[in-house]
Amino acid sequence: MEKNVVEMMNYGSNLDFLPAESWRILRIMSEFVESFDRMGSSKQLHVSVFGSARTPVDSEFYNSARQAGSLLVKAGYGVITGGGPGIMEAASRGAFEAGGHSVGLNIELPMEQFPNKYQNESLSFKYFFVRKVCFLKYSSAVIVYPGGFGTLDELSEVLTMVQTQKINMIPIIFVGSSFWGGLVQWFRNQLEADGMISPEDMDLFKVVDTAEEAVAFLESCHRYSRRSSVK
Repeated sequence: MEKNVVEMMNYGSNLDFLPAESWRILRIMSEFVESFDRMGSSKQLHVSVFGSARTPVDSEFYNSARQAGSLLVKAGYGVITGGGPGIMEAASRGAFEAGGHSVGLNIELPMEQFPNKYQNESLSFKYFFVRKVCFLKYSSAVIVYPGGFGTLDELSEVLTMVQTQKINMIPIIFVGSSFWGGLVQWFRNQLEADGMISPEDMDLFKVVDTAEEAVAFLESCHRYSRRSSVK
């Protein structure tokens, strides 16, 4: 048994490749530098749209995300997505077709992820954490459609960053009460009830059912923010 444990501990270890670690740091730095240079050149406000890569083109949520992309452009925003298929393609497509700025932050994966054709600008990442920094640094709001582990990871990241005031307060909008309702109920009945989050943390996000509601809500948040800054 002890031998098996030792073998498992050694399996997959990177200890034999320590000289390569410094080169990995340089790769990470290069991804930060390139993404910051390219994204930082735009003065337009952008909204990130998260959601599943597996959402089919004929689904309700694909059509909604496509509409959201179009409405965001008409409201003066650019759109940032993960650059892949599904919800990402839908939001990019809506923005692209409306003549707006569509940015894809593509991640290198062994499956699912390939750049969609509705991107004015495309960046490629090897590291998830660099990509997530880029999402949050350049987003003035986040719209979240139904998705899997990747979407939940991105959602948890932005909720945590806003909750801990590591980034400015931005609108966080869940689209699809039928999909998100169970999770929101669990937040309230488990996390809030057990003291794992504060009651006011439930106000960090808004649940809506349509693209129109999502864009209208974030516009109202930004109008309020501008009025408050003037005061």
